Amino acid sequence: MPTEILMPALSPTMEEGTLAKWLVKEGDTVNSGDLLAEIETDKATMEFEAVDEGTIGKILIEEGTEGVKVNTAIAVLLEEGESADDIGDMSASGGSDGGDDKAEAKDDKQKAAPKKEAEAGKPESGDVPPAPAAPVKDGERIFASPLARRIAKQKGIDLTELKGSGPHGRIVKADVESAKPGAAKPAEEKAAGGPASSAGQAAPAPAGPSTDAVVAMYKNREFEEVKLDGMRKTIAARLTEAKQTIPHFYLRREIQLDALLKFRGQLNKQLEGRGVKLSVNDFIIKACALALQAVPDCNAVWAGDRVLKLKPSDVAVAVAIEGGLFTPVLKDAEMKSLSALSAEMKDLAARARERKLSPEEYQGGTFAISNLGMFGIDNFDAVINPPHGAILAVGAGVKKPVVGADGELTVATVMSVTLSVDHRVIDGALGAELLAQITENLENPMVMLA
Repeated sequence: MPTEILMPALSPTMEEGTLAKWLVKEGDTVNSGDLLAEIETDKATMEFEAVDEGTIGKILIEEGTEGVKVNTAIAVLLEEGESADDIGDMSASGGSDGGDDKAEAKDDKQKAAPKKEAEAGKPESGDVPPAPAAPVKDGERIFASPLARRIAKQKGIDLTELKGSGPHGRIVKADVESAKPGAAKPAEEKAAGGPASSAGQAAPAPAGPSTDAVVAMYKNREFEEVKLDGMRKTIAARLTEAKQTIPHFYLRREIQLDALLKFRGQLNKQLEGRGVKLSVNDFIIKACALALQAVPDCNAVWAGDRVLKLKPSDVAVAVAIEGGLFTPVLKDAEMKSLSALSAEMKDLAARARERKLSPEEYQGGTFAISNLGMFGIDNFDAVINPPHGAILAVGAGVKKPVVGADGELTVATVMSVTLSVDHRVIDGALGAELLAQITENLENPMVMLA
């Protein structure tokens, strides 16, 4: 039977996206792994691959369409021997898990159809029955093709117990057909005995003034309405969640940079022939990565009902782009040299500004750095990016009078930093120990090369 191609969830947090461009047209033959379309998510433009083979029978969503919900049918794939006559009215089936407003409107018209049709209780022979909803395991959606979900339902196979062989671990038709019926617990049985999907979710926080109320407030003033894109919506949602649900506390220190600046100048002179130029931020990344190894209890994230302590130091760094920001993650940062970190950070930042990062490059990590020193900001408090345990806000290095070790007044380059900490993950004394270790690494940069 014809198979619906659904709007994919290209990241765990994606709820909707823009179908930017079709890379195939009706009548094209595709194989598993072929590129079908370019999808704009809240963070990047990504290519969408086919998971089944067949012929593109009908394109349901035109390219350029915004706000397409995940699991909305965007096209129809025909198997061998099928034709466009087998498709029927795909829009009337309403998609698998969501569908758009047009599909819902057609559903309403179907409900108002003549009683004789309703009594039949069966779709027309040309209609395609919708695929079952995507299964969820431990709060994470299991990625499976619509055809695989239909076959699994027919055979009574629980998709959460299968391992996919398709792109990015997606479960495809062959995986389900090779599974033995009864080897896995039927999905209906499991759902009946399991907790409700919404269990444990916090009640929604009180909302602010409505859009109409705010617009009415400024009705006599000239203004321009700026439509929120996917990135801005995600930033708003995640940072609101962070401030409402994470018990932040803040630790502040001043770090003297003169030894680091001198050492950096010497290294850059020696590395000039290799085209390497280290920034202060490269040293900060390395200092934080080593500090997380020295204070391993701080190398942790909040996971709902538990804390996950990571072994490697995966450090995220905020990168400002037009209309928002990315936080690409430098994985195993404690193991990399300063020059390697510098090159990787430049590459990630460049591709972030072009919105060419893949989700695995900006998701994860336990700790983040936000540096506004280059903008002349002395100090600020950063908002933790969940599920991270902490974020370091870095200000500018400025000349200040300080009292030296010998008691004499002198001038030093001083950088103010603020560590925002999730109290559920890290207690005050532990956070202070981490910040002290970061300070030690930056004030004595030679130790980072030991």
